[in-house]
Parts: sequence; C-alpha cells; structure tokens
Amino acid sequence: MSKDATLYRMVLGDHVCPFGVRAKETLAKAGYALDERILRSRDEVDAFEAEQGVETTPQVFVAGKRIGGSDDLECDLAG
Repeated sequence: MSKDATLYRMVLGDHVCPFGVRAKETLAKAGYALDERILRSRDEVDAFEAEQGVETTPQVFVAGKRIGGSDDLECDLAG
C-alpha cells in the first residue's frame, strides 16, 4: 500500500471536526506522508460532499482510492 494519503477535513471558525483530527493522527502514527486539504466553510464542505457523493467529512484517500472516514481508515489499517 502507498504511504501517501490525502485527507479532506473540516476546520470552521467555530468548529474543528474531532474525527478529522483523529484521522490525521492515525495517518501520522502509521507513517503516511499527508496531503491535508482543509475545508474552511460550510459551502466548501457541502460542495466536497456533493462532488464525492459522501455525507460526512473527513474523507481519506490513499493512492487515489477513497478509504472513507476515520472509522473506515482505522478498519483499513487494522485489516
């Protein structure tokens, strides 16, 4: 598996998604080179979710393949 990952996560002025923080920490502990993409507004979050056909952030991609959210990432790394 590639050790390059892209993480899309929500960081709004009044809210930092704890699942995005958890995904970032999980990837770092697993030794991934991380390309972090911060979604800074509700409009950016909504547009990303619509474009990707997902209902939540964060979303993790490894070698261009969508793994999913933080729970999916942990399952993928454990499996």
